[in-house]
Amino acid sequence: MRNIKLMDKKQTILIRYTMLILALLVNAIIFNLLIVPTKIVTGGVNGIALIINYLTNVDNSIIILFTSIFLLILSFIFLGVERTSGSIVATFVYPLFVKLTSLFTANIIIDTSDVILIAIFIGVIGGFANGIMYKTGFSNGGLPIISQIIYEKFKIPIGKSSFIINGFIVLLGGFYFGLTMVMYALIILFINSFVLDRVILGVSKNKAFYIVTTETNLVRKYIIEQLHHSATVFDVKGGFKGKRREVILTVIPSREYFRTTEGIKEIDPNVFFLVCDAYQVHGGE
Repeated sequence: MRNIKLMDKKQTILIRYTMLILALLVNAIIFNLLIVPTKIVTGGVNGIALIINYLTNVDNSIIILFTSIFLLILSFIFLGVERTSGSIVATFVYPLFVKLTSLFTANIIIDTSDVILIAIFIGVIGGFANGIMYKTGFSNGGLPIISQIIYEKFKIPIGKSSFIINGFIVLLGGFYFGLTMVMYALIILFINSFVLDRVILGVSKNKAFYIVTTETNLVRKYIIEQLHHSATVFDVKGGFKGKRREVILTVIPSREYFRTTEGIKEIDPNVFFLVCDAYQVHGGE
């Protein structure tokens, strides 16, 4: 039994590393094939490489490698070994892939006249690759390390500092490559973020309802007897008046959303409910 568990663990680790390597390879191909020719700076280490390459003509892979190593050292110093270990592979493998893929992508001719189509493609494929990478539990390192250090030292939210840092790089790219490229970069970042979330969380097939009503029993019966779904009733205390109320929690398939809301409102026109996406539902009766 112990040998079987060890074998399963090794297979899991192998799968994770394989997914990580494939994601890094896809990112490297997209960088050389589409981002370098169009000079769309979307922030991060890639954006820094594009700008420095434009100013100094130093190879992009060299810039990415030394920038990533510098950030990795900072991570070791300020965040510790455990939080840094997940970034080690990407720090060295990604620049290597950038160099290797540049050797054959240079011979592939892509029509870059339709930049909006290229921006959409970069956003979709890049978001998918990053989502796969994050699902492995590893990290691509890079500038998010700076945001994590800032949070540790100054308690500034990672999202805010990351937005400021990448925003500065995008604007700097706009200074050198034109403000139009900033607009394309924003399109890429939006699509990338959307696709990444879909890959990590999946597509929501269910909706979670939190229902506050004076007709608790009738609504509960409607959910159980008419919709044939379970419901949980729990007590809450209002924050304004301190009154005790009951809240019904139920999870409904998205296709039954309209039927559920209309049925609840018919029972209690003054009902209050909150609906959220439920990406994963497990257990229950």
